[in-house]
Amino acid sequence: MKPLATFWLAAVSGLAAFLLPAAPIDDARKAYLAGEYNATIHHAKAATAARQWDEEARVLHIRALLTTGQYVQARAITTNAIAKLPHSVRLHWVSHEVHHFNNDPKAATNALKEMNGLASRMAWRYRNAPDLVVLGQMALLEGADPKLVLERLFDTAEKDDPNHRSVPLAKGGLALSKSDYTLASRVFQLALKKHPKDADIHYGVAKSFEGTDRKVMRQHLMAALAANPNHIPSHLMLADNIIDREAYKEAEKLLADVLKVNPEQPEAWAYRAVLAHLRSDRAGEKAARERALKHWKRNPRVPHLIGKKLSQKYRFAEGSAYQRAALAFDDKHLPARIQLAQDLLRLGQEKEGWAMAASAHDADGYDVTTFNLVTLKDTLDKYRTLKNDDFILRMAPREAEIYGPRALALLQRAKDTLCKKYGLKLEQPTTVEIFAEQKDFGVRTFGMPDNPGFLGVCFGCVITANSPASQMPDPANWESVLWHEFCHTVTLAMTKNKMPRWLSEGISVYEERQANPAWGQSMNPQFREMILGGELTPVSKLSGAFLAPKTGAHLSFAYYESSLVVEHIVDRFGLEAIRKILHDLGKGVEINAAIAKHTEPMDKLEPAFAAFAKARAEALAPKLDWTKPTPADLKAGVEAFAKRHPKNIYMLRRQARKALADKKWEAAKAPCRELIALFPRQVDAENAYVMLAKAHRELKEFTEERAVLRRFAAMTDDAYDVYQRLMELAAEAKDWAAVRENAERSLAVNPLLAPPHRHLAEAAEALKQNDAAIGAWRIVLRLDPRDPAEAHFRLARLLHAKGAPEAKRHLLMALEEAPRYREALRLLLKMNEKGKQ
Repeated sequence: MKPLATFWLAAVSGLAAFLLPAAPIDDARKAYLAGEYNATIHHAKAATAARQWDEEARVLHIRALLTTGQYVQARAITTNAIAKLPHSVRLHWVSHEVHHFNNDPKAATNALKEMNGLASRMAWRYRNAPDLVVLGQMALLEGADPKLVLERLFDTAEKDDPNHRSVPLAKGGLALSKSDYTLASRVFQLALKKHPKDADIHYGVAKSFEGTDRKVMRQHLMAALAANPNHIPSHLMLADNIIDREAYKEAEKLLADVLKVNPEQPEAWAYRAVLAHLRSDRAGEKAARERALKHWKRNPRVPHLIGKKLSQKYRFAEGSAYQRAALAFDDKHLPARIQLAQDLLRLGQEKEGWAMAASAHDADGYDVTTFNLVTLKDTLDKYRTLKNDDFILRMAPREAEIYGPRALALLQRAKDTLCKKYGLKLEQPTTVEIFAEQKDFGVRTFGMPDNPGFLGVCFGCVITANSPASQMPDPANWESVLWHEFCHTVTLAMTKNKMPRWLSEGISVYEERQANPAWGQSMNPQFREMILGGELTPVSKLSGAFLAPKTGAHLSFAYYESSLVVEHIVDRFGLEAIRKILHDLGKGVEINAAIAKHTEPMDKLEPAFAAFAKARAEALAPKLDWTKPTPADLKAGVEAFAKRHPKNIYMLRRQARKALADKKWEAAKAPCRELIALFPRQVDAENAYVMLAKAHRELKEFTEERAVLRRFAAMTDDAYDVYQRLMELAAEAKDWAAVRENAERSLAVNPLLAPPHRHLAEAAEALKQNDAAIGAWRIVLRLDPRDPAEAHFRLARLLHAKGAPEAKRHLLMALEEAPRYREALRLLLKMNEKGKQ
């Protein structure tokens, strides 16, 4: 019995030794996660030498070689490893990538077949987490149902080892691939609790927040690089975002850092191809693209990435060509299909675009973007289309009836004005889609229902916009939005979509102000404070101000500052300079070179503009005291501060607010009048005009109230309540021209409410504009008016005067609502008598 016991003890000892990890593999794992790839190779070799069957060491060795671009060596190591461990699905999975990067697609395909065969013949063997994960990834690549892969493989892997990092990486990666960023974020953030210093997991969180919160994204990218300074995905993502900011030199530095780790890194070379394209370096673009495809000639990820970035730069024609190239490499590459569908839709090639979206959805019903698109298509099919020679306008049916013709007329006026001004002849009609729901606007514009604060977006010959219905209770002026977006159509056409964002936005806001002084942004107390407080962004970096603004106010300031740059150039060098800059951009000239050619070099323009902006800020109410009271001032006494600063904007506004709150209407007048005298053009939320008008109204000084509100209404474009009040006051005064003016202003903000249409109808009747009155009353009836009997009667009376047969139908409908309506009864008798004659 003793020898047997000795044998058992020896066996247990041997098993214990087998279970205890050898130091080299720990060192290899640690080095790989830290980005020390040469050390990883060294330790992996040592681990393999110590234990030939160490599967993880061999995989780490190969991964380190792939990461550093040593593809030939990786193939040799892979071949030897599989010869030693032929049943390793992890080795076959990594060999799939190795063979691709050695331009051997047949061997790559065979690797997947071998995996499939092994899993089919001996599924019992592969029940640990890392094996289940790679089998799941292989199954996804082969087109398996993602839900089944998740439930049967990834969930099972998690049960086997809840702490294995490969599981959340697989689950989160799957969610990202389906554009389910909420789920991806949840998966990765939970994983961080177990792996707080894992660069790949931090990168996953960053990726899930890329489209919604750039601050969080950047925090996690920094955390990833702190854990692994050579983490290539994080460096590439930073470069991607810096390219969005148009900081191209900075992006080149980041890509150079990536290429130090892997001189053959395909995505880095793809980004270099993008940068070459953006500077119109066609030879450089071709060389970088070829370098990206050097080791895997039919890698669909390369043209897809190049095309996607070009499309993000609004180069949709060039971007779509790259997506077609990606699909020529692999017609099942879903990201290319999805991107091509969106490119085509943004180019106005709708038939092919919707077909591509449907095809992508059929291929993968779990992808959120394509699901959103095919759902949106059902909505758009129910929309009504209005057309003329220059525009295709789509709107919800009810909205099309109410303000569709008005929108079409506004767009036509914009085209006639701006195309003439900039010397442009558009080659195709512009498609404009106005969405009744923000989620539909979001899907059409961004592929997702979320809308990060946009009122409208222009892709060139396609414009998308939110309708007033989607912005309740405080809609913006939709007329100024459409004017702004169509101006983008003009400038994008002139430049062939080759212009920096700041210039595009700057011209559009500038042209809003040119069309209507109440439109667009103008200097206000907040902008004044930002300029004088040193928050002016250099012109050369202005596009970056749109990408990750600190607050909504900073984004609004980016728009205003851009328009101020345009105004500065026009004032000094004339509008012709802007036109010439746009033409040069269309020829591929770099923006700073184009500006220098037609104005002055950037190193001169920037200080000149800064001085111009400062002067504009200082010119805002120069006699007003802008000193902000400090906490110490307030502690010492507000009244004492006010006495020392009798013309202080904050104190005067405080005095007015306090008087109104205390219902001291007469006392409110003096500070309001002082504010208006010192600062005539104030339209912000605390403006003195509205406060003074309230005081007059409470004192029943309606003439004075109307005079104050008229001044204010001429300066602002979205004061719906003010326009309403002016309509009421003007109607009481029988000032029908003023009624019409303010009804038009109201309809430019919200055409979906009945009162402005009713006032417009009454004004048109009074001014003997019967056709306009008929149109307005028809719209009133579509808006469920409070007194439908009157609306039907007034319409019937106008139609009867024209001899229209439908007059009697509306008269009878009026009587149906109010059977004792005397005026309607008299008109009915009159109609009947005329009928007898």
